[in-house]
Amino acid sequence: MRKQYHFRHSDRGLLAWDVDRLILLSKHLPIKVIRLSPQDELDEDYWFQGQTLPTVNAIVAHFQLIQDCNLSYPIILCKQGRVMDGMHRVAKAKLEGLDTIKAVQFESEVNPDYINVDPESLPY
Repeated sequence: MRKQYHFRHSDRGLLAWDVDRLILLSKHLPIKVIRLSPQDELDEDYWFQGQTLPTVNAIVAHFQLIQDCNLSYPIILCKQGRVMDGMHRVAKAKLEGLDTIKAVQFESEVNPDYINVDPESLPY
């Protein structure tokens, strides 16, 4: 799997979580089934933040990731229910007409690995 980070804008700057660490921290959490709608993030600029417009190549790359992802792995939600890992799985489930998806959810806040970081400076 490619190295991934979850990014979120905050008053402290751009926050980044190492997805490998999120997976390790969430392994003990119970798997539940959640409804895909309503999912506010599906109507947000989730993947292309900061870009004026996504290129066709960027969109094709995301379509490939959506096609290749495995729905047997649960998505990871933060305490508030926002996706920290698994948006490509959410997209695949929507494309396949599913109403639900497997998820795990943190019960408390998970500290970011990086604060006020430039994504290009992270180790990939």
